[in-house]
Amino acid sequence: MKSQGLLLLLAGLVIAGSAQAQVGAPAPDSRSRAPVDLTGYWVAVVTEDWRYRMMTPDKGDFTGVPLNAAGRALMQKWDPSKDQAGDEACRSYGAAAIMRVPTRLHITWQDGNTLKVDTDAGEQTRLFHFGAAAPQDATPSWQGYSVALWDGMRPGRGFGGVTARLTTTAGLPSDTAAPTQDGYLKVMTTQVRPGYLRKNGVPYGAHTTVEEYFDSFKEPNGDVWLIVTSIVSDPEYLDGTFMTSSQFKKTDASKWNPTPCQAK
Repeated sequence: MKSQGLLLLLAGLVIAGSAQAQVGAPAPDSRSRAPVDLTGYWVAVVTEDWRYRMMTPDKGDFTGVPLNAAGRALMQKWDPSKDQAGDEACRSYGAAAIMRVPTRLHITWQDGNTLKVDTDAGEQTRLFHFGAAAPQDATPSWQGYSVALWDGMRPGRGFGGVTARLTTTAGLPSDTAAPTQDGYLKVMTTQVRPGYLRKNGVPYGAHTTVEEYFDSFKEPNGDVWLIVTSIVSDPEYLDGTFMTSSQFKKTDASKWNPTPCQAK
């Protein structure tokens, strides 16, 4: 009986010690829990909307954007010379539009819970904050304030859930519609400075929210791709959501070429 009691006592001490060790251990940060590695250099591959992305569209052309009457009226006031002369040259490089710009990305971890995305076009920096809500008093900026989380479990091609819905709606090529990695990055951006969805003055306002999904996958030939699905909502200038899907291919730093914002 004594030996049995001693064994029970030892077992209890082991369990208590293990529990104490778990409580005292630091929680894993978002970098260590990442289901997919998004870091590195990426280049935009423009396979659609060429005339809206690779050049400045004509004034008044908002084809494909659910712009309301207020938005259409504001768009007619677009004057790139005034934007360039003032502090507004980056209006088409804000969070609601930057992933549609023909740019290169450099993605790194600023710290364990902050993912950093730099663009060479417009020299913009986006910070994706994990594990914290957006502050209520943040100063509006071109890139706003972005809250991020790892989401989704996907067994491979044919995955279900929200990302499958977004992929279908966005019309991605069928051979890239289902990344083979498990999990994806979801980002919600608010507190933006008013800007342009396109370089020709198609506007979005200060109450805009940008919901994004970052998926990465590897092709059999070794090419690595990043697909960014973006859903822009703006109660001020849009009658509905504006959804786009942008493709980036992994590359190296050899052609990284930071250039300032250009209004036209």
